[in-house]
Amino acid sequence: MLQKVAMTGVDLDSVYSRTLQRIREQEGDQSRLGMEALMWVSHSERPLRIDELCYALAVGTEATDLDHKNIQPQDKVLGACLGLAIVDTETSTVRLTHYTLQEYLSRPGIMAGAHKTLGQTCLAYLNYDQVKGLPANNLSKLADMPFLEYSSLHWGDHAKMELSDHGRSLALELLDQYNNHISSTLLFNQICRHHFHQLTHHLFTGLHCASYFGIDGVVAALIETKGCDVNQRDGYGFTPLIWAARQGNQGVVRLLLAHDDADPDRADNDSRTPLWWASWSGHEAVVRLLLSCDEANPNEANPNEPDNTGRGERPVWWTFWKGHRRVKVVRCQLSRDKVNPDKPDDYGQTPFGCASESGREGVLKLLLARGDVNPDKPDNYGRTPLWWASWNGHEEVARLLLARGDVNPDTPNKDGQTPLCCACEDGHEGVVRLLLTHSNVNPNSTDNNRRTPLVIATSNGHEEVVRLLLARNDINLDIPDIYGKTPLGVASLHGYMEIAALLQLRTNCTPYTLSQREVCLRSSSAHTYMHPFRDSSPLNTRHKHSSHPLHAAPRGRLVLATSPRYSPPFLCLLCPS
Repeated sequence: MLQKVAMTGVDLDSVYSRTLQRIREQEGDQSRLGMEALMWVSHSERPLRIDELCYALAVGTEATDLDHKNIQPQDKVLGACLGLAIVDTETSTVRLTHYTLQEYLSRPGIMAGAHKTLGQTCLAYLNYDQVKGLPANNLSKLADMPFLEYSSLHWGDHAKMELSDHGRSLALELLDQYNNHISSTLLFNQICRHHFHQLTHHLFTGLHCASYFGIDGVVAALIETKGCDVNQRDGYGFTPLIWAARQGNQGVVRLLLAHDDADPDRADNDSRTPLWWASWSGHEAVVRLLLSCDEANPNEANPNEPDNTGRGERPVWWTFWKGHRRVKVVRCQLSRDKVNPDKPDDYGQTPFGCASESGREGVLKLLLARGDVNPDKPDNYGRTPLWWASWNGHEEVARLLLARGDVNPDTPNKDGQTPLCCACEDGHEGVVRLLLTHSNVNPNSTDNNRRTPLVIATSNGHEEVVRLLLARNDINLDIPDIYGKTPLGVASLHGYMEIAALLQLRTNCTPYTLSQREVCLRSSSAHTYMHPFRDSSPLNTRHKHSSHPLHAAPRGRLVLATSPRYSPPFLCLLCPS
């Protein structure tokens, strides 16, 4: 009906206003039921199932337990909404009948105090004797208590937006023994399920919870409680400050840092400090607050904590890794004198190398503008920033580095792979093109297995990269790898007909004869092995590790194959399984 009304051009605001007035004028409890149902449907943190809604409407904020007589049938609840709310048949959740109604009910003054009411309702329910009596680690009762999950996971979301004095008292009552409350298990499992392994004992206290949600008034009350430990760790080693920093709750961070006993550099079980988490999450205001503390070290993991990351990740390191949407955080960190942007991690990778690996061009420009960063510093494995950019195909980063005079474009890693080899490995044509235009790049360099960029590109079937390499007049097609295979031999072995044709077009290309091992390498189905066929091809030529193809598989048969794009034809050896 509302869709038809919207199409006729009728003022929907007046329609909604008159309908809400009719709901308020209903007799008995229908008025309250209808308005509160619409408040829940329009302001809940996620769509509610009909049973969740019916339970929420039955909660009394002054009661000590749930009276099941107050749980109304779903038909009565929906009927009280006079058609403005329905059950979606696809999702089995309650929704408003039209998206414009959601916009209308979200306007200031229409549902005044909605989040305050919803938050109080959730807290009152969690403080019911029936709920508090549940074992903290027994989640088998969820089906019998449909409102328990929503209230446990989202009371803080509503309280953060609007909290009354009564709601604050309810929150402090819940959080007083929160570690032993079933809602702490539900919340902790929910927020950690995508990032961490499950724990039997989560040790998630009330201060951890309030810091996670960012409820300033509740945190302020909790830290004044006698015996409150502001540095207490939960099961993952997270302190309240880490939770606040991770979530970007600036007000809570400020409150915790103002406490005399607060340790701004206390790390979690993986040696990640509050500054590390704020940097990783991109919360600029929190990073500024933490950097203002002398105890917070952006260049080191906490020296008093064991390093379980495996690479000594510094807070500043992760800022540059995620710099594509963290440029403000990077700029904030670089403005502080105590930040060293050239300090490597335990693998020898500097923040500059980290930003190059992840393709953060904007961050690299900020670093280069400082003048105290080495853009060509290799890590412990010989991988330079240009090597990383080439490996991952970051063309603009490679362009930025190649334009500098202090970057060697041909530095190999410990495996002998140059940036050109890396770009050829994964077929990054744009990076290959950039590198080949540089005069200091050797297109015939070999890695520790004597593989040239051409052999590498050929073995991975990157035809366009092969074309780029063959366009160079100084490319050498006859450099064999440690197994004696030339590029043409590799193309023949893997069945890359088009690449083999490209290679054979070059007059200085040595044909390759297949060894018995190579011909019989696969056995799951029939295979085709190609040998370029020219009148001048020395088919009897033997390489160091090869035998004549006719002798390699005596049961096979030779056929002459042609490519629609290239000539000459190919002599193909078909080997049955």
